[in-house]
Amino acid sequence: MKKFLFLLCVLFSFICHNTSVLAQPAQKMVNVVITPSCEDWQCKVKEEVTFTIHVLKNKVLMKNVTVEYEIGPEFFPTETKKNLLLKDGKLTLKASMKEPGFLRCKVRAKVDDKVYEELATIGVDVDKIQPTVSDPKDFDVFWTNEIKEARKLPLDPIVKLVPEQCTSTKNVYHVNFQNEVPGSRIYGWLVLPKKPGKYPAVLQVPGAGVYAHTPFKELGEDIITLTIGIHGIPFDMPKEIYNHLYRGALRGYYRSNMNNKNAHYYKRVYLGCVRAIDFIYTLPEFDGETLGVTGGSQGGALSIVTAALDSRVKFLAALYPALCDHTGYLHNRAGGWPHYFQSRKPVEGEVETLSYFDVVNFARRVKVQGYYSWGYNDMTCPPTSMYSAYNVIPGQKELHLYLDTHHWVYPEQTNQLRAWLRKKCEE
Repeated sequence: MKKFLFLLCVLFSFICHNTSVLAQPAQKMVNVVITPSCEDWQCKVKEEVTFTIHVLKNKVLMKNVTVEYEIGPEFFPTETKKNLLLKDGKLTLKASMKEPGFLRCKVRAKVDDKVYEELATIGVDVDKIQPTVSDPKDFDVFWTNEIKEARKLPLDPIVKLVPEQCTSTKNVYHVNFQNEVPGSRIYGWLVLPKKPGKYPAVLQVPGAGVYAHTPFKELGEDIITLTIGIHGIPFDMPKEIYNHLYRGALRGYYRSNMNNKNAHYYKRVYLGCVRAIDFIYTLPEFDGETLGVTGGSQGGALSIVTAALDSRVKFLAALYPALCDHTGYLHNRAGGWPHYFQSRKPVEGEVETLSYFDVVNFARRVKVQGYYSWGYNDMTCPPTSMYSAYNVIPGQKELHLYLDTHHWVYPEQTNQLRAWLRKKCEE
């Protein structure tokens, strides 16, 4: 049972957060299809939107099927209905919103004691969505000082070749180096081209969870990649260890010291990302100039954070970034993962502390080229929270929407992101 739970956790983490793994929903016997009236899934404030619902079995409309639905701003439905009998398997709903955000229709159909769920989400004047989180006056001073203090410690890198991970064109190393305090280490996989030369580099930052990472070999033959973890644990331990840590010492790590900016868990994480850049700059194979960062979910957040904190980063590619606009829930709208205030009110000091770690405030400082991609149906990282960050980015940016995706990616989506990274590495 423990082994099964561990494998399930690893699979979830990789599906949701690792840009090198693709995941799409499995086919279902019964399908709930929701078709919005907006062809591009966009509308204006106060514009009425129609959602047409069909419940299909074997691609044929079901008769006398029981459904329930909710409709309204994401996570804040204004209309709900249960035990509604659809004689012909069809239903039409209408709604609108009075301010920018996302209008969501969620439908559940119960067939043979099994529930089939689907949702559709419409963007409402999304370019006008603004963050709710405050920008601390000493934000830049705080992080400049923390990075300066961390760099007083030598990196003390340890690099070990892992022959079984190497390919005909690439060497793969298990590496670790010192982070912000003595004894705190960052572990990673370093992939180096075997052919002598100077190469561009991409830092891959991790999604949420506790799991054994894999080397990032898919980007290209002439690109250095460094994949790091955030928990200060090696990547070559028995699988059971990660399960024990996930369920034990590192359970809910993202909630650690939420009211103390000097001890909050993500402080060492963000500094560790900068130290990873420091490590890349020590590599004789690095060209000393061309450097990008990429990741999904928590990794999407860390990509934005790293680009904001370190001017040596020249470009970033982020999938559905987490940790955006935590205070959204305090303003009756969706906040980002991990949904700190969705079900409880903040205690003293939490709102102030989290503002130093909110991705929105890093996004305000991103000046480099960025590639961003997500979908409107994401329940893990609500699009309202992601747009709160995206809309305040001053740097050159491009958003690639895969509208119907949840917290997963299409193969085409991943291929497009990697192609963009390769192009930037070649420029």
